[in-house]
Amino acid sequence: MFTKLREIFLVNFLSYFTLSPYSLSKSMSFLISGKDYFVYKEKQTTPVPGNKCSLEKNCPPDSFAVRIKSGAANVVGPTICFDGQNVMSHVMNNVGPGFNIVVVNRETGTVDKFGYLNSKSGRSEDIINYLKKIEPGRIVLLATFDDVTPKLTDEIRDVLESMGSTLIKTVKSKDNWVFAGTPGAAEKSPFEKMTVNDLEKNMYKDWPEVVEISGCFPKNS
Repeated sequence: MFTKLREIFLVNFLSYFTLSPYSLSKSMSFLISGKDYFVYKEKQTTPVPGNKCSLEKNCPPDSFAVRIKSGAANVVGPTICFDGQNVMSHVMNNVGPGFNIVVVNRETGTVDKFGYLNSKSGRSEDIINYLKKIEPGRIVLLATFDDVTPKLTDEIRDVLESMGSTLIKTVKSKDNWVFAGTPGAAEKSPFEKMTVNDLEKNMYKDWPEVVEISGCFPKNS
């Protein structure tokens, strides 16, 4: 297990240092942990070389490149890339246990905020309030890390389902889940995958394999 996880960490670590220097955005980002809100006045993102978010081909002008990868067990954190920028990753040290989230303005393509909704020391009330306050016209990118279920209530599942998820109602302890959707989605999102925690099939003993989605998310609904 740990040999495989070490390989995943090294891939993330080495790729980080082959990228261009940070680009800075003035967008605000939020990190929810228990009752505290940690606010970064400047957000760091890392450009991804080649095709945006390392897709096989560049997306057409009416869409955004997206790649979302879940965490590996409770050791290596997730990665969320949007429009050619790594917004969150283990190496960038801005991920945490729970739902790692990036919220993007769908019209402008700018990142409004990002952070993680803490499934260990956070409160379910804070998580649901955060999700409910996401405005229409936003793209929501989500990746799990560690076990998200300790704070995952039916109400939280309902809100994520309203964003276009078809799998969130079935997420169980230690499952991996990645998703991209929009508040008040008229249709179910095709940008969603999960791997199920199954002791007979798990890649990392008590944890399933990493799950990943990538593609071109439309700019218009």
